[in-house]
Amino acid sequence: MAEASYGKIAKDGFWNNNVALVQILGLCPLLAVTSTAVNGLGLGLATTLVLICSNVTVSLIRHLVRPEVRIPVFVLVIASFVTAVELAMNAFFHDLYKVLGIFIPLIVTNCSILGRAEAFASKNSVSKSFLDGLTMGLGFLIILVLLGAMREIIGFGTLFAQAHMMFGEVARGLTTTVFENYKGFLLAVLPPGAFIGLGLLIAVKNLIDQRATRRARQPAPAAGPAKAEA
Repeated sequence: MAEASYGKIAKDGFWNNNVALVQILGLCPLLAVTSTAVNGLGLGLATTLVLICSNVTVSLIRHLVRPEVRIPVFVLVIASFVTAVELAMNAFFHDLYKVLGIFIPLIVTNCSILGRAEAFASKNSVSKSFLDGLTMGLGFLIILVLLGAMREIIGFGTLFAQAHMMFGEVARGLTTTVFENYKGFLLAVLPPGAFIGLGLLIAVKNLIDQRATRRARQPAPAAGPAKAEA
């Protein structure tokens, strides 16, 4: 089987095989913590870092691990990086760490990370595994931030509230009030709002894909009649 090119790996991670919109994996943290854009950004960065590190490590040891024990070894690798990320967030982003809570250690159970380790990193080079982890993680991060921004704007009327939890006191000015004197919309910040928001994002992606497919199937315009020779 021909190896995937770097361009195809990137396109799959961001769009064609997006973790949230196509694979529909990692829904527990995706739906639980995206009440604000900053929460989504924090969890998305943590997940991306774990994806990159686990993919690279699995690719490095892929010839050393026997097939019979590969899954336990991959889980151990992922759990080690999740623990390191959790400790780092507790040390440097303690307020955000408290908000995200149990969903940071639960990155271990994210099927997309183990799935990429098994389906891709264990069969490809370090460079391609790094790119796969980066693009899959960033694709997931973008959806987390988009969904968090949608729910925050509709639910609270703000954008990037509590940005100081990630970027420090200098980021307090990043908070934007979208709707003045807004009383909020509770449904947007409850679990049903998360499902509705994700469904809308999936619908938008499907519409874009369908339009692109129709344009690709349209026959090329016929060439005009050749000019008569003098």
